[in-house]
Amino acid sequence: MVWAVLRDLETSPLDEKHKVLFRFVDKVNHDSPRLAPADFDPVRAAGWTDEAIYFAITVCALFNFYNRWVDAGGVHALSDEAHREGGKRLATQGYSTPAGS
Repeated sequence: MVWAVLRDLETSPLDEKHKVLFRFVDKVNHDSPRLAPADFDPVRAAGWTDEAIYFAITVCALFNFYNRWVDAGGVHALSDEAHREGGKRLATQGYSTPAGS
């Protein structure tokens, strides 16, 4: 599903509600200075709340920040094995760890 969305959102099997959100996030990512109140209308009409829209904007902004920080800071990419191990850990433990860990 992820690869299908990355290749072509419009032909991906993603449902229309999420396609609307991703179209909006694409505009946030590539053309945020020109966002207008009307750009929010289709997202709200698809059933997204203002809180969900805010979170989508925040995630987009944070990824842009992290990517620029990583690029400028010369942070090295993780190995394929490190990604696999991280995926296993996330699958069993989620994003948070128990207190005291």
